[in-house]
Amino acid sequence: MADLKKVYAAVDEPSAEEALEAFSARWDKKYPKISASWRENRPNLSTYFKFPEELRRLIYTTNAIEGFNRQLRKVTKAKAVFPTDDSLLKMLYLAMLDIAKKWNGRRQDWAVIHAQLAVYYADRMPE
Repeated sequence: MADLKKVYAAVDEPSAEEALEAFSARWDKKYPKISASWRENRPNLSTYFKFPEELRRLIYTTNAIEGFNRQLRKVTKAKAVFPTDDSLLKMLYLAMLDIAKKWNGRRQDWAVIHAQLAVYYADRMPE
């Protein structure tokens, strides 16, 4: 993953291509489909590198989803058996309400991201 991260965290498309070549040289014998998939989807992926780093980080991060799932697992792990399906659903619902309260905060770099989105998508941004 560290070698693949160098591809999608590269500063620009040529740097990403170099990182992909390094990844391929090291990992293609064991995982040939990874670099082949990147090359096959290059037209779609090259769009990604047209955005500034802050926007790209927002696009590729899965931290919010992973954190949400981790918190749900934590709640259900504490209790091994649920008497009914409804009791499980109720516990998950209440946990989701609690998790949602924490999501009302703003990203630390939101002002920069918002300004960049306004440049790229001025016609879609609300006044």
